Amino acid sequence: MMATRTRTQMPVATATVGPANWREATLKEIKVSQSTVDRSDKGLDLGRSIDPLPSLRDNCAQQSNTVVHSYVRETRAVLVKLRESFLDTNEEIKSLIRGKEALEKKLEHIRKDINLNKMNVEIRCTRPARERERDGADTLMDRELRHLYQLKRALEAQLRSVQKQLQILDQVRKRLNAVIQERNRVLDLICHAVSSVTNGRASRNNGRLSRQEKNMTMTFGANSLGYTRQIDVNMNGNNGRSSKLDGEERSDELPIDPLGPFTPEANAAIDQAREARNRSVRLRREIKDAIENTERLVETAHKAVNSGMNKKVAETITLRQHLTVAAGENRHAIHRSQRWYDSTDRARYYTVGPEMQSDLEMRERLDRPLVRVYQRHPGTNLPEAQDIIRGAAGLDQSLLTTSRNIAMLQMGQDRLQHDIRHKKAASSVDSSIVRMRRRLANHRWVMGSV
Repeated sequence: MMATRTRTQMPVATATVGPANWREATLKEIKVSQSTVDRSDKGLDLGRSIDPLPSLRDNCAQQSNTVVHSYVRETRAVLVKLRESFLDTNEEIKSLIRGKEALEKKLEHIRKDINLNKMNVEIRCTRPARERERDGADTLMDRELRHLYQLKRALEAQLRSVQKQLQILDQVRKRLNAVIQERNRVLDLICHAVSSVTNGRASRNNGRLSRQEKNMTMTFGANSLGYTRQIDVNMNGNNGRSSKLDGEERSDELPIDPLGPFTPEANAAIDQAREARNRSVRLRREIKDAIENTERLVETAHKAVNSGMNKKVAETITLRQHLTVAAGENRHAIHRSQRWYDSTDRARYYTVGPEMQSDLEMRERLDRPLVRVYQRHPGTNLPEAQDIIRGAAGLDQSLLTTSRNIAMLQMGQDRLQHDIRHKKAASSVDSSIVRMRRRLANHRWVMGSV
């Protein structure tokens, strides 16, 4: 309480002996002294209301520590968000690398399919000459090869996009790491555990000042020192921001401030990382669709070629069976003609007779007794000799024709057998191609080993 002051009483006007000037000068000095005392008392009262207490140093240090602690906690919340973005970027890089590996595996399968197609074409070139004429199987293989080259170019372009996106993600990760290292410089004296940020949200003051802040605000006057006013304005201006950060510490509510915890560089790094991850997610979806589309097209082309090859093998076997039947019929005709030739040759032998005149029997001679007796009359010539000569000539012509037919049949038989061998070789080659395509369809083989 203010001490009670006793005001000096002015002397009462009485009869005086001294001069009036002398008295007035003394009273004037008394009044001046009294006004000085009043001004001094007012200054003391004003000092009691606005002058700092002796605990100013401790209070300033405590308020500075509070500001530093709030800044550090906000920075820790920003750091948690940066680390979460960094970890998400790492996971996205891992996922994209797995997509890249799947893409490279599918590209390797495409290269193997191209190599297999070329080997099939080369193997088909080993067929006999008359079987190398272009057919539907060759057309299907050419189409398959074109589709495979188109898919290969598309997958290579997709792979280049993935590699470029991985480089972007790596740059983003390096930028996030640099920001994390920069923000982490002020967190040497605070716990770095994420649980201290996420689980420390129980102490909320709903925007009200804490008891310590109220005491510190009441300690200082409204017109105190500049440093004290700045601390008080910060405490009252935030009005619970520190309490909210004590409870929640959410970096997404922090304003972007070049000199604050959430700098534009941190915000730009987080936004860039988020955008890069979104592009990576879309790219991974495109990779999945491209791989599925490639598998479907390759399987369709593979089945089409196998079906065409199977049909060609079936057609070749059918033709070979017909050729075998025709060759059998031809052989049967050869045997019939040969038997006829033998019979005709025997008939000619019987018709012409023996080579030696002495071997002729009496009944076979032209001058046998019966004929000699008959020819005793004129005009009794017999055409037996001319008929025998004409018959022998006809048999010779029949033998010539039959031998010519046998030769033609034999030539046809040779051609049929040659064609049968070619058909058998062609069907064997095509069947081996189909078996090889089925065996190597799982792509579990090394290029150059087959």
